[in-house]
Amino acid sequence: MSATSLGAGPHPPRWGAGAGRIVAGAALLTAVALLPWLSRTDPALTVLRARSADQDPTPAQLAAVREQLGLDDGPLAHLARWLGGLLRGDAGTSWVSGEPVLPQVTSAFAVSLTMMLGALAVTVVVAALVCARTLHLGSRRRLRRARAGTAAAVLAALPKFLLASLLATVCGVWLGWLPSQGWEGPSSMVLPALALGLPSGAMIGGLLDQSLPGAFQEPWARTWHAFGFSPGRIARTALRRTLPAVLPQLLPTVVALVGGAVAVEKIFNIPGLGRLALDAAMAQDLPPLQTVTLVLVLLGVTAGLLLQALGRALLGPALRDGALTAPPPSTLPRRRSLRWIASCCAAVLLTAVVAGLLRDPLQVDTAARLLPPSVAHPLGTDALGRDLLARLGHGALRTAGVALLVTAVSAAAGLLLGMAGRVSAGLTEVGSTLPAVLAGLLTTAVTGPSVWGAACAVCLVGWTPYAAQTAALLAQERASGHMLASVSFGAGPSYLLRHHLLPAVLPSLVRNALLRLPTTVLVLASLGFLGLGEQPPTPEWGRLLSENQPYVELAPWTVLGPACALVLLSVLAVVGTATGRGGGVPRRRR
Repeated sequence: MSATSLGAGPHPPRWGAGAGRIVAGAALLTAVALLPWLSRTDPALTVLRARSADQDPTPAQLAAVREQLGLDDGPLAHLARWLGGLLRGDAGTSWVSGEPVLPQVTSAFAVSLTMMLGALAVTVVVAALVCARTLHLGSRRRLRRARAGTAAAVLAALPKFLLASLLATVCGVWLGWLPSQGWEGPSSMVLPALALGLPSGAMIGGLLDQSLPGAFQEPWARTWHAFGFSPGRIARTALRRTLPAVLPQLLPTVVALVGGAVAVEKIFNIPGLGRLALDAAMAQDLPPLQTVTLVLVLLGVTAGLLLQALGRALLGPALRDGALTAPPPSTLPRRRSLRWIASCCAAVLLTAVVAGLLRDPLQVDTAARLLPPSVAHPLGTDALGRDLLARLGHGALRTAGVALLVTAVSAAAGLLLGMAGRVSAGLTEVGSTLPAVLAGLLTTAVTGPSVWGAACAVCLVGWTPYAAQTAALLAQERASGHMLASVSFGAGPSYLLRHHLLPAVLPSLVRNALLRLPTTVLVLASLGFLGLGEQPPTPEWGRLLSENQPYVELAPWTVLGPACALVLLSVLAVVGTATGRGGGVPRRRR
């Protein structure tokens, strides 16, 4: 085993990445095909109940369903029939409705694609507005006054399902400006596109806003200013200089649009791919779930290839291979207001959690249903008369514990797979295109809705950023002078691993894991909101929003507490990532 095999090169071979994509896609489709046989419940019973809501079917009815669906033939025979049908343009028939799957998926794909294109348009517009001030000032050599907006950081922190609920309630129900349910025309796309595009645009714009000052401080910018080039041309060149470094972040944004669309489609009752996948997973309707999974994976891989090609075109041949692909970090001072915001959010959140832990979250008082906030109940009560502050505090304790375990497992798996480098390059690329919500749907079909099923779903996709970070840090460490000197003196793989590679990777990996902990809590909350996580009566933040949403018009305080808690936690996640050292570059050794 050579020293170079311990880390991933900066540019893995195409055959390695291609093989990883094929293996990952085949494994995913095979796992979906095995769902009815891996489930703890009889798939014939689940399908029969989804068809007729019959709670006590006879053995003869179950046997007829098994024979009709071919469940006795085994999963491999079913997968082979499904793949053979795809080659003929036939994705099978639904086990529940008996209708052809391909027309359903085609119609849902058209709806989801329209909504995602609208969300991408909102993303581009918001990103342009966020970084417009820095572009304007930087092109005129007034960088000291260009500072990232705090409002953009807060906007980027909003969970998409929470923003969708807010827009549907305020703009759709209370004000009646736009439709809040269904898919009737272009007006039905506005609120979902805003819910998906506003946080994504603020995030992309914030990344550009942080990278642009470094581009304006490079020698070419000073030279162009000295020769009297127009500010518009300098701004366009600086934007082209920084876009290749930000474009890889658009892939998680597209994945987030797909994953967030499941919750958004449920809130707005939109017949898209996410809604179809959610219904199919709950009913164990395998043909639609397989087809939707294939479409979502192909969509993510296609988006990744297009963004990679666009990044290479923007770089040009001079910077394409091995040269600097991102401007140096800005030397402008950081805003201390972000740290004050993070401190205030942490203090308010900690106070609410501690106060809630001192109360009973399961005590039911039917005489105190939907009470407004008071001294006895600071956040009010829910439809069963339970204290919302108590449920908020106990839900935070349980969700944070699960998130900590998920983060540790994901970081460990990412470290091991990132060290495999070329072998896991394609697997990491495909895994990064799989939304956590889709993974939650697949694990729910096997384990049923539970907190540990949601935890497994997050672990299935949560390792990819750590693997990518590990591969990048190992590639940088392998190119360092002291590493090459150790190899030239005859250092073995175990010595290099203990004294060079792990010390270069672990500190940054641990910091990144700690900064991603609030984000993991938000992902678990989104799964709970969809009913894929913690089950009642156990409190959980996402489920608190879901179970109280029907009462938002009558008692809006029932969702105000968990919504504010999620916003505070989101602000902590974004501000912590902006002010921390969780990037991919380790500190230089002295």
